[in-house]
Amino acid sequence: MKRAHRMPFGAEVGSDGRTRFRLWAPSAREVTLELESTGECLAMAPVGEGWFERVAAAPAGTRYRLRIDGGLAVPDPASRFNPGDVHGSSEVVDPRAFDWPDTPWHGRPWEEAVIYELHVGTFSPEGTFAGVEARLDYLAGLGVTAVELMPVADFPGRRNWGYDGVLPFAPDATYGRPEDLKRLIAAAHARNLMVFLDVVYNHFGPEGNYLHLYAKPFFTERHQTPWGAAIHFDGEGCQVVRDFFIHNALYWLEEFHLDGLRLDAVHAIVDDSRPHILQALAEAVRRGPGQERHVHLILENDRNQARYLARDSAGRSRWYDAQWNDDVHHAFHVLLTGEKDGYYADYADQPAWYLGRSLTEGFAYQGQASPYRHHAPRGEPSAHLPPSAFVSFLQTHDQVGNRAYGERLVSLAPEQALRAATVAWLLAPSPPLLFMGEEFGAATPFLFFCDFGPELAAAVTRGRRREFARFARFADPEAQAKIPDPNAEETFTRSRLDWACLEQPRHARWLALYRRVLALRHSHVIPRLAATGGHAGTFEVLGASALKGCWTLGDGSRLLLYLNLGPDAVAIDGPPSGRLLIAAPEEAAATLSAGQLPAASAAWFLDEVPA
Repeated sequence: MKRAHRMPFGAEVGSDGRTRFRLWAPSAREVTLELESTGECLAMAPVGEGWFERVAAAPAGTRYRLRIDGGLAVPDPASRFNPGDVHGSSEVVDPRAFDWPDTPWHGRPWEEAVIYELHVGTFSPEGTFAGVEARLDYLAGLGVTAVELMPVADFPGRRNWGYDGVLPFAPDATYGRPEDLKRLIAAAHARNLMVFLDVVYNHFGPEGNYLHLYAKPFFTERHQTPWGAAIHFDGEGCQVVRDFFIHNALYWLEEFHLDGLRLDAVHAIVDDSRPHILQALAEAVRRGPGQERHVHLILENDRNQARYLARDSAGRSRWYDAQWNDDVHHAFHVLLTGEKDGYYADYADQPAWYLGRSLTEGFAYQGQASPYRHHAPRGEPSAHLPPSAFVSFLQTHDQVGNRAYGERLVSLAPEQALRAATVAWLLAPSPPLLFMGEEFGAATPFLFFCDFGPELAAAVTRGRRREFARFARFADPEAQAKIPDPNAEETFTRSRLDWACLEQPRHARWLALYRRVLALRHSHVIPRLAATGGHAGTFEVLGASALKGCWTLGDGSRLLLYLNLGPDAVAIDGPPSGRLLIAAPEEAAATLSAGQLPAASAAWFLDEVPA
């Protein structure tokens, strides 16, 4: 099986073996195609509206650059592969050279999603696509159904989280070649695992982006973002820019046979046009690969805009299947750690209420004023959406890596309370997301790391330390100086998972818990999630750190959660109804029958529909 996505830009290998090169360079007078293999310098012809084109004898494997106005030679912004990093030559890739062995694969329904987020460079000792592929059997055995890769688009240097990518069509060469990523995806499908990719459409990284040189209209000063001038998604002449990102989404889904995309920080995308780029992109996906198989689109959106998660009359996603639900994480984090600074302040006054609301209604903030955001309203009503519209988690790359020392929850929260929270979150109806290593209580940190050129590297290090100066523990410059340097190689290597620790009893116990709870999810929860609609959940606060949640699932059965993350037992109104699925700790079941919810405990009950 051959798979290729044809694009109106970049290098496209034809059936005759010749390659068409096409670049949008409205700010350039002339563009020259330089072929490294032959030393040829070929003028690209202007073909109107800022486009330059040339067809040449340049088979797959040819290295090339594009010289702008006789000056700087730059890589292709639509390069499929840049083996020499973001400043080097691009390589012609023929996607039809790869034979896909996963022809029968049509994906999995969204309600089956159990997501495992990982960073390719630190997940395995190899730090490559092949290193991830080697551990797919482990992931399938854990009980996850989807692997979510942090961004792999070509970034500057040898190490990066991926959010500084500048060549969005090119898998970073540090991880392997495009065909290595394709082999990973095909191998995942052979194990009934979906593969999602994190993509960044709100900005380009600070090093290696040459679009300003020859395509100034790619950006607009009318809108500003944390990274400067916004990407030009609205206004006159924006269609090429919009098409660039829509094609990028289709490229990953079609050419790499991915099962879904997670769009990073879409609240930083500025677009005043209609349809919004988020809607236009989703509609292109639904009309394209989404018609043939299960394709899932996920958002990260700090604005909690429920509108993008709308369902049609049949309950299908109109645009996006789900959004990462930060509210669930923040409320859990306050209850588990007691931390109340930064955005946690929004949840500090009644964390059990915020947790109950976000578990059962989607967003905790549905239009209420956010103290952290200077009391501006945040969010839109979300209770009408099904639980499947919200991805829940206890940890992600953001929530671990954006701490000064990259600590995981196992080093911040009492173990019994964390085990109770884990049981509660993994069986809730919303699709859960695990961050690599949390399932075995990884002790290794996940730090912020990058590998920029000297001048930018120094600025990033200063900025990182200045960012934490507003926290009391880092007010002293000496304390700031101890924050790991993002550009140091040691910061990266310390973030690599230690798989040998699985031989230690503590880590083995954590892994056993995750496997057990996920097995319960697959046997008792997932089969009942289809057709679960909006207004499915209700909650009741039982104490400062305790709550009861109840959901009516698609088959009419009721799922009940009792959760207490506080240090004291709380009374409940009579013994729970239904069949006990799990209690953590196990002795909590007997105490619940006596009308008490013990400290640091969780229990799930299922009221099944009579046959």
